[in-house]
Amino acid sequence: MTNSAPSRLGELANLFFKLGVIGFGGPVAHIAMIEDEVVKRRQWLTREHFLDLLGATNLIPGPNSTEMAIHIGYIYAGWLGLIVSGVCFILPAVLITGGFAWVYVTYGTLPQIAPLLYGIKPAVLAIIINALWGLAKKAVKTRQLLVIALAVALLTLLLKLNEIIALLIGGLLGMLWLHSGEKNDKPGDKANFLIASLSTGATFKATVAVAASASTATNVSLWQLGWFFLKVGSVLFGGGYLLVAFLQGGLVEEYGWLTQQQLLDAIAIGQFTPGPVLSTATFIGYIIAGIPGAIIATIGIFLPSFVFVAALNPLIPRLRASSWTRAFLDAVNVSAVALMVVTTLQLGAATLTLPQAPFGDFLGFAIASVSAILAIRLGINSAWLVFGSALIGWGASLLGYTR
Repeated sequence: MTNSAPSRLGELANLFFKLGVIGFGGPVAHIAMIEDEVVKRRQWLTREHFLDLLGATNLIPGPNSTEMAIHIGYIYAGWLGLIVSGVCFILPAVLITGGFAWVYVTYGTLPQIAPLLYGIKPAVLAIIINALWGLAKKAVKTRQLLVIALAVALLTLLLKLNEIIALLIGGLLGMLWLHSGEKNDKPGDKANFLIASLSTGATFKATVAVAASASTATNVSLWQLGWFFLKVGSVLFGGGYLLVAFLQGGLVEEYGWLTQQQLLDAIAIGQFTPGPVLSTATFIGYIIAGIPGAIIATIGIFLPSFVFVAALNPLIPRLRASSWTRAFLDAVNVSAVALMVVTTLQLGAATLTLPQAPFGDFLGFAIASVSAILAIRLGINSAWLVFGSALIGWGASLLGYTR
């Protein structure tokens, strides 16, 4: 390990750019790669310190693997390290996704591309189901948390509740209900409750802003686009897959900036690329407003992660020791899983149903089922599932099968 600041920045840039290029498989795979490089190979951190950082990323909104990269950059090389590590980890996914966006806008309606996307979409459902399976096993720790999850799902389904409001309700309910069962508060709990309250207040402000800025306009300005993704990035608990719920509720249902078809295509292409799944924002920004839209959407959704890590890194020990924060985090995580279940059901209905008889896409259902089994039982990398399903879609088109 060198002591030269430029050398450290160079090491961070090389490492996280490489991880951004080869980082297929989602945040769990990314974190495993980071742990191998930073703890085992380079020994920049102890395993205990790494686990502390990993636990802390769940206390703030944003993609866990990206925030781990930012944390490590900050610890290893200060403020410049924070920026270099985060940007280098994100950049490959953004560039690749932006390239796919150009191809999609230019050729997306051609028969040569449509069969590939047809095969990919059911595989995306399977990948999300696999993520849900793993997240649910970790998130639903108690019967109380299960009740909170069911309540959030029902409120979302029956009342068409905004996703941010649903997370806020779940988090507040958990903070009050779960914490009431803990008899002994630690000395720092009151201070940490204040921190949690400030975080909840920020979420509430974002919720009010979402409601106030609701619009059905077809022409989207760059500030509207950037503001939407900035708000999403500021409240995105539960990992990158929860992004699907926010995009479905905001861009498709509330604003009408994307069609259901475009959202499915965006998610599919986001799965086909390495790095953070939030790079889907780059793809969507390009569809809505070209290159400026891609840049604004990307900055908007990732900027909060840099701010939160810089602000909270010194507070990590106190946050993780707080019973109030633990209760809020547990409830928000399980609420996020509930929202993902609701969104997956909606996407499944859009993907696997047909407007004409027999009204069910049996090939799509088969692709989704087999992909889910391969992902859950055998741990097959999501990139291979997407690639293989694209080939099946292409092969089906050669045999004359059309959706």
